[in-house]
Amino acid sequence: MSAQPAPAPLLIACALGIEHLALRLSDRSGAGGPVTVLRTGMGPKAAERSAARVLADPAFGEAAVLATGFCAGLAPGMHPGDLVVAEETRGPDGTVPCVGTDLLVKELVRAAPGRTVHTGPLTGSDHVVRGQERSDLLATGAIAVDMESAATLLSAVRTGPRPVAAVRVVVDAPEHELVRIGTLRGGISAFRVLRSVLPAFYEWHRSLLLPRR
Repeated sequence: MSAQPAPAPLLIACALGIEHLALRLSDRSGAGGPVTVLRTGMGPKAAERSAARVLADPAFGEAAVLATGFCAGLAPGMHPGDLVVAEETRGPDGTVPCVGTDLLVKELVRAAPGRTVHTGPLTGSDHVVRGQERSDLLATGAIAVDMESAATLLSAVRTGPRPVAAVRVVVDAPEHELVRIGTLRGGISAFRVLRSVLPAFYEWHRSLLLPRR
């Protein structure tokens, strides 16, 4: 009887220490395979370097990659604690389509009941976006912006074909603008939401491991 191949791992990438803390404090008992939480550091260049370094390891050759953490909502009516599931990520070096968005939405609704889940393009920036720039990005069709998702996923698919996704928690929105994203503290609603959504990530990953017919 031949041995079954080990399941492909899941790499969850975030940028900030507080995001990493939320994900590390969460229960991983429901994971369908090996899970690594990577703190990339802030900004697209740091995200690209960190993801490329980890994915160069043969152990991550077929790893699924999910970028997560906090983001700025672009659309009026968004609130801190809302969730964003990217249909694609957009950056200056290219657009990356995401996999399994419908499943992620369904599982996020289950994991974070009462939270609004938005879907659409997630765009990248190398700085915190405010004011008119937020309106300009909304006009492109993007619904949210962050500094790492686009770079992380582009780096991931450049290292080889693999499923990728991005899920972000809104901390900054048109009617709820932060002074500085680095002032986040563990008591805010976005931290609690991020802690609650790991089961959705695991279900997404588990669905990728199912045999294809």
